[in-house]
Amino acid sequence: MNRKIQADGFVADLKLVEFIEAKTDKLITFHDQIIDIDIKLKTDSHQKIKDKIVHILCHIPSSNLFVEAKAKSFEEATDEAVEDLKRQIKRKKEIALGKATSGSAESLQDRDWEDYDD
Repeated sequence: MNRKIQADGFVADLKLVEFIEAKTDKLITFHDQIIDIDIKLKTDSHQKIKDKIVHILCHIPSSNLFVEAKAKSFEEATDEAVEDLKRQIKRKKEIALGKATSGSAESLQDRDWEDYDD
């Protein structure tokens, strides 16, 4: 899994980068085919209190998942974004598994087995 962390308008310190890497490393347990993850950090300067914003774009086969989280610190925003991304990954995986298994199960259930006499 490739990962790119980009800080918009500031330099992210090593402690923050390591925190983000540790959080995003755990995503591989939910989907083993994550191609890469792009993380963008920025501050919302429209308010007196600057909120921290984290955007995460996760590339998996056949799909791109995007989350955005806003909080008082980058760590809180990262936690929220990763939790949202976990939910999206789980949902995407459930849908994919449902499509793979439901087609064959439905076709067997739809058959009228009374027509088959031995």
